[in-house]
Amino acid sequence: MITVADILSPPNIHLGPLLVVAPAITASFAGARLTALVGVIGVAALVVIGVMRDGLTTSNHETQLAALILVSALVVAFRALRDRHTRELVQVRSVSEATQRVLLRPLPTRIGPLRIASVYLAAEAEAQIGGDLYAASRTSTGTRLIVGDVRGKGLTSLGEAALLLGAFRAAAHLQATLPELAAYLDGSVSWDLAAAASADGGDDGDPEPPPDGGGGEEDGGGGSGDGAGDVKPSDAGESFITAVILDIPDHGGQIQVINCGHPPPLLLHAGQVHSLDAARPAPPLGLGGLVEPRYEADVFPFAGGDRLLLYTDGVVEARNGDRDFYPLTERIRAWATERPAALLQHLRRDLLGYAGGRLGDDAAMVALERVAAEQGTVEGEVAAEQGTVEGEVAAEQGTVEGEVAAEQGTTEQGATEGEVATEHEAAAQVETG
Repeated sequence: MITVADILSPPNIHLGPLLVVAPAITASFAGARLTALVGVIGVAALVVIGVMRDGLTTSNHETQLAALILVSALVVAFRALRDRHTRELVQVRSVSEATQRVLLRPLPTRIGPLRIASVYLAAEAEAQIGGDLYAASRTSTGTRLIVGDVRGKGLTSLGEAALLLGAFRAAAHLQATLPELAAYLDGSVSWDLAAAASADGGDDGDPEPPPDGGGGEEDGGGGSGDGAGDVKPSDAGESFITAVILDIPDHGGQIQVINCGHPPPLLLHAGQVHSLDAARPAPPLGLGGLVEPRYEADVFPFAGGDRLLLYTDGVVEARNGDRDFYPLTERIRAWATERPAALLQHLRRDLLGYAGGRLGDDAAMVALERVAAEQGTVEGEVAAEQGTVEGEVAAEQGTVEGEVAAEQGTTEQGATEGEVATEHEAAAQVETG
């Protein structure tokens, strides 16, 4: 259009310089190759304008042509540079996502008699996880879980989260009490924080390693371990991790909980919401060297059909436009009878809607449901009945195959005997003749 308009315009009107718009606009949505192609077409169009009007040798057309070539080349170069940066960003993002998935492994939907669902909402854009964490581990008698929150938010707190998750996965399945496990985790976190502080401060002395048994019998399971006791306040700094640690036996209607400065779990029983506040709360993990805590587990009921919600402070500290905190206890009552996956789906949608689509802090949520004994029995009976039917079908099929084989064997044997008898008769006739 620009080319035709320029050719049909009076001699004193020149529209050719407007052709530079074509590669510039193309670069905003297309790649470098298409931008270069549009630039070449623009240069060709400007040549056509020069031939149709005053010729290519005039200073005006030479200047326009040189300017269009220069601008097109710069636009293509910038577009190519942007494409390269985009490819690098995609590659780095893929590596980051893979690393985050390895660090925060997805929880299985079923562990023993428990149904489980989890949701993670990272505060930082382009990140899948941050400083919040959760993990589950099977033991010989049940399931142990941890939900924690590293001080701070975003990717800067991944180091402490990785440390605690690794320590939990290594020790949760061992035959140790829940207080011993909490003491071991505190010692591991304290030792790592002291090592980091020593490295930052140029201290050549190595901190004492964390305890290998989480307290052992000598501590009665209540101390923070030898490693935690050697951490000085100046080493620990201001880093710590709040956490709630649970031990859920496969049998029985109770659970053990140790709360280390974390928001209390919510028990959903018969459509009602109950906060499981700790009678003997412990300090956050990583501060054991400052206060020397004695960990003691609180016992709460958790019967078949009950649900349990574990969460981090990013949920209850979410604010709406009026700066009001998210009323979790009131909102969750509407979904108290939902399965864990559906419950978290409703909660996630409601939380983001309340906060305007984005949270100010990382938020993690884990929902549990203990499968009722009757339901488990029904499922077992269905599986057993299915196995019985399959066995009967297999037996019947085997019987039919046996009968067919028997009939086939009888037929073959009869045919063989008939052939033998015929041969004997023929031999007898020959002898008689």
